[in-house]
Amino acid sequence: MDDAARMQQAIEAAAAIRAQTSPNPWVGCVIESPAGEVSTGATEPPGGRHAEVVALDAAGDGARGATAWVTLEPCSHTGRTGPCADALIEAGVARVVVALEDPDPRVAGSGIERLRAAGVEVVVGTLADAVRTQLAAYLKHRSTGRPWVVLKVGASIDGRTAAPDGSSQWITGGAARADAHQLRADSDAIVVGAGTVRADDPSLTVRSVEGKDPIRVVLGEAPAGAKVLPALQFSGELTDLLDQLGERGVLQVLVEGGATVAGAFHRAGLVDHYVVYLAPAIFGGDDARPLFAGPGAETIADVWRGAITSVTPLGGDVRIDLAPVGPSPVTGPVPVVRIGDVPPVHDPASGGA
Repeated sequence: MDDAARMQQAIEAAAAIRAQTSPNPWVGCVIESPAGEVSTGATEPPGGRHAEVVALDAAGDGARGATAWVTLEPCSHTGRTGPCADALIEAGVARVVVALEDPDPRVAGSGIERLRAAGVEVVVGTLADAVRTQLAAYLKHRSTGRPWVVLKVGASIDGRTAAPDGSSQWITGGAARADAHQLRADSDAIVVGAGTVRADDPSLTVRSVEGKDPIRVVLGEAPAGAKVLPALQFSGELTDLLDQLGERGVLQVLVEGGATVAGAFHRAGLVDHYVVYLAPAIFGGDDARPLFAGPGAETIADVWRGAITSVTPLGGDVRIDLAPVGPSPVTGPVPVVRIGDVPPVHDPASGGA
């Protein structure tokens, strides 16, 4: 089997443990012995084995003279576990195919150098784009210190998130809501505004799927007894919030607040990925709540443009994934955006609690 096919197997192994490894990267590894026996590994939860060691343990003596395909450069430092590069060398692996170099300054090419210095053939770049997408949150955090920001919204087909009276449950169906809970499970923190907490009293926990609950962040002050508590309550610049979360090891943030919070993150140019759930429902007027609150583009030339990266049917609904492309929605320096001093408005979080 060729390098791309084996790397695809490693990518699939990593996808299966996406919600389990943070703040470590979700990595997959495939090892094929000279006799053609194949072993697969994926990173275990923090403190457990890395993908390469899981695969090596499964391969046993078959690792000698084998080829290993791994989605991220094997580590070369000792953390909770020993260096994976050394483990591959000691097992006698003859060839290692790596999709991406690790931007973590503790690695940053040194794992590859260590393998090559030991006489191991190393190939870099196989299916790099696919792995770059899969590890986007980890790569951004290690490169910038800030988490990957995913903005999730749920709306009717005419772009409305709630009725004029504020009622919003449920616009989308069960399949879309379960998918949104997977987004929560994949995220290390979830952000809503205090208005959403006052209006809907959401718990913001992971349900319908397996996964740990994210850190809950309220922009503003949550009332005593709110289901979201205990939570990090924050007032200040959104960039400061992202810096603080990054320092806590948060790799991915899910912004699930209502139109006020969504609009603030969007206008500040802080969103890395948009997930829009569209339901086959029509409010049919301009008095229902929009996706974003606040000022929008004044002319067509100022309209934000993105790229649709996938469209996924979910029951009767549709999930649309968008990525920013081209110029930032803001020009020049990112504006100072403060959250926490807004009046308590009914700002329902789209997609449920």
